[in-house]
Amino acid sequence: MDFRDTKIAFNYKTNSELNKAYYLFKLLSLGYLSVLGRKLLKMLLKINFPLESLFKNTVYAQFCGGLDIDECNSVISNLKENNVYAILDYSIEGSTTENDFDNSLKKCLNILLKCSDQNLSKFLVFKPSAVGRFSLYKKISSKAFISDEEKGEWDRVVGRFHRICSLAQEKNIMVLVDAEESWIQPAIDDIVLKMMKIFNKKKVIVFNTLQAYRKDRFDFLVKTHKKLKQQNIYCGIKLVRGAYMEKERARALKKKYDCPICDNKEKTDELFNKSMKYILENIKDFSLFVGSHNEFSNRLAVDLMKKNKIEKNDEKVWFSQLYGMSDNISFALAKNGYNVAKYLPFGPIKEVIPYLIRRLDENSSVSIQTNRELRLISTEIKRRNS
Repeated sequence: MDFRDTKIAFNYKTNSELNKAYYLFKLLSLGYLSVLGRKLLKMLLKINFPLESLFKNTVYAQFCGGLDIDECNSVISNLKENNVYAILDYSIEGSTTENDFDNSLKKCLNILLKCSDQNLSKFLVFKPSAVGRFSLYKKISSKAFISDEEKGEWDRVVGRFHRICSLAQEKNIMVLVDAEESWIQPAIDDIVLKMMKIFNKKKVIVFNTLQAYRKDRFDFLVKTHKKLKQQNIYCGIKLVRGAYMEKERARALKKKYDCPICDNKEKTDELFNKSMKYILENIKDFSLFVGSHNEFSNRLAVDLMKKNKIEKNDEKVWFSQLYGMSDNISFALAKNGYNVAKYLPFGPIKEVIPYLIRRLDENSSVSIQTNRELRLISTEIKRRNS
């Protein structure tokens, strides 16, 4: 397993695509200039500046599959040729109304049908806040009083989850439910647990997302496992490090409560690897989605699979990275026979821009990651030109 083999990593990219990726990551590595650029983009978005032409062949092309599912087909086929699946992620953010939530539901159901009919993917992913009001999740999570009207609204949220999971089970597609901010996560955890009890009786259809940067998540994992095992229910876990660190810390400071986020990266890595080890040692009760761009964690997962006599292609274990990033990990794992899937965002450019800006914010803050991407791309360009 060589995570430095750039020929394997970028085999699916043309010279033109590789050069574009180089200049994009070069920009992301420029620190303050990159931050100023993203602030400018946010301002242009607010004033409805026509950004489509600027984004289409740059940031959008690097991280997204297309405007709709049909436009994603060529990317999906390209990935499949390299034994990598796509996870179609309709990356629209900011749903606020019942009409928005119903439209998100329809979109999820449509993706499920197309994935099944056209054999596009084994997965669906969605954000809970796309199918329910953020402030309602917050109320339910804090156990605040809710009115009869809000109870009806909450029933509709649970109903949307159920419709998605039900069709997914019918079409034999796995559902990855994203994690969100800690102050709305308890309500999400409760719904996902309900869905697991309904749909994970024979195998895992529904996955909850565990953010390892939260201090309490390992204990949560163990408790969930024990609870489901008593009822002979399989537990699906997508394990990630987390995506809202700065937001979490700022809120904790403002409201003067103990921050739920680990004090440093080392503690987060420790909890991630500890959680992964626990799941792989109890794999008969689990299905695991290793969502990581960390080379050490991916190597550790491979070692733990060997130690626990888990076959490379066992459908209970999947590795995943974002489309446009960490290709050196994704394609090396796939080349060696492991199950790999890339998160493939898609959707109208203007509506996906908030997602892309958040993604750039996350990735640029991790300078090691950005510089690694740039270094690998540079190595491959030199190899091709030699």
